[in-house]
Amino acid sequence: MNPTEINTSLFKRLRFVLVETSRAGNVGSVARAMKTMGFGDLVLVAPRCTDPLNDPEAVAFASGAGDVLQGARIVSTIGEALEGCNFAAAVSARLREFSPPVWTPRAFSAHVAGQGELRPALVLGNERVGLPNEIVEGCNVLINIPANPDYSSLNLSQAAQVLAYECRLAELDNKPGDAIEGRGVGFQGDAASMAQIEGMYAHLEEALVAIGFLNANNPKKLMPRLKRLFARTQLETEEVNILRGIAREIIQHAPKK
Repeated sequence: MNPTEINTSLFKRLRFVLVETSRAGNVGSVARAMKTMGFGDLVLVAPRCTDPLNDPEAVAFASGAGDVLQGARIVSTIGEALEGCNFAAAVSARLREFSPPVWTPRAFSAHVAGQGELRPALVLGNERVGLPNEIVEGCNVLINIPANPDYSSLNLSQAAQVLAYECRLAELDNKPGDAIEGRGVGFQGDAASMAQIEGMYAHLEEALVAIGFLNANNPKKLMPRLKRLFARTQLETEEVNILRGIAREIIQHAPKK
């Protein structure tokens, strides 16, 4: 395997992000699920359990994946967790009114497997309450595992195992172009990072307030709808720059209050 193949391998690019995990055992179980499928990048956002990397239950449940567990990073915010990523998928059994496009694990894995420029993340929420709406709305897609509708309850590590398995299969098959109809047609630029997209949303919101299209004191659901709209486009860096340029001109020429 040459260096380019190593650097662009999904096994090195994919990040698993656990948000406010309550049980240290689940952190260990996810580490094990990841390692069995060849993944190792684990980030914990504000875990609710104490010392989740060294808790005896976490170590026991990791069962041979102690290197993944000990290599995990703990951060305070989702923004920190997604630093360096340019494609994020929220994982939830509960559909949201303003969620981004809903994909299956297979659609996600096929999309990210053959694209070395993508730095994807899978974001999984708390065992009891899942992910907050604002995190879901900020992701590119929402992954819903098509389980038995009469009993669709998967625990955290089971969901992580399903996702890791699908991603492993897709990377081993590595058939670019199968994920989304029309992919590969025309020029494709670099995917915008999550931080770039969040900055664009803030800039756009400021512009809409400046021209009176958005009431900052009563925003209702405009921004979540716009986030859902843009999530369907898979924004590239240059496209984000164009939209921010438009927002800058709107602000500059807006009537002064």
